[in-house]
Amino acid sequence: MARDAAFEKIELHLVRVFHTVISEHSVSRAALKLQSTQPAVSAQLKRLRALIGDPLLVRAGGGMAPTEVALSLLPAAAQVMQGAQALFGGHVPGHAFEPAQATQTFRIVASDFLDPRFLPELVARVRQQAPDVRLDLLPLSGAFDYRQHLASGEVDLVIGNWLQPPGELHLGRLLTDEIVCLVAADHPAGRRPRQWTAQRYLECDHLAPTPFHAGARGIVDDHLAAMGVERRIVVRTAHFGLAPRMVARSNLVLTTGRQYCTRYLASYPLRILPCPVDFPPLTYYQLWHELTHASSSGRWLREQVREVVNELATSGAG
Repeated sequence: MARDAAFEKIELHLVRVFHTVISEHSVSRAALKLQSTQPAVSAQLKRLRALIGDPLLVRAGGGMAPTEVALSLLPAAAQVMQGAQALFGGHVPGHAFEPAQATQTFRIVASDFLDPRFLPELVARVRQQAPDVRLDLLPLSGAFDYRQHLASGEVDLVIGNWLQPPGELHLGRLLTDEIVCLVAADHPAGRRPRQWTAQRYLECDHLAPTPFHAGARGIVDDHLAAMGVERRIVVRTAHFGLAPRMVARSNLVLTTGRQYCTRYLASYPLRILPCPVDFPPLTYYQLWHELTHASSSGRWLREQVREVVNELATSGAG
């Protein structure tokens, strides 16, 4: 009976406050996102603590951190919000999303391996069609558990490349690209192409992106390991957009997709070489969870991503 009484005291906005405060790890940031005030959100958090019987958010170091109970309840809160969107937010199948009137926030996690123009073009396209929509663009990195964030509803879309994307997620193939080597214009390999062999490739100094998660090697190094060989990586960087400039000023070799490399040829003294190792092509995907699969706004967002990638691929082919 006590549970029934507590349930009657909960309104939908309180669930949204819970989800936002715990996701943001901050009352002040949650207040900004909810377009509310810090005292109002603090009061609502106090109500939530009393209803749930847990502190929910506690001090940790120089900031705040969710408790174990709060984290365990976050997926349930996301499902409640998703259900409310399906009932009241126009997310039922067949209900058209109207971008010109939309005011929601999309959270997209993306690597910058695809094309240096991809995210700027996507932002421009979304802003043109949905001027009141907000975009949170987050990096795909080893510190970010994108699968958990998709499952909890904190993220709408993840964009990157995988040999085998996670099986529990929906996926859309965006682009398949040839793996090539980007080197400085005066790199010795470019001056002596006949000596550009697999062995010479392995012996060069390589630059590689920081893996997406601890213990991972990445597509290139996983493939080399399966062949029983290893390349010499001397620089790892999470700042992949700066990699071409690093290559242009050194004897480093960057192994990645041709479309990405092509965009930098006019900006830096670089050249593209065929890779002497037979790598499988890079395949880029967008991934999303069942939570947003039937959402008309989610379908609209995924369509914008596909359109931008298709336009970039067409312009790159020219």
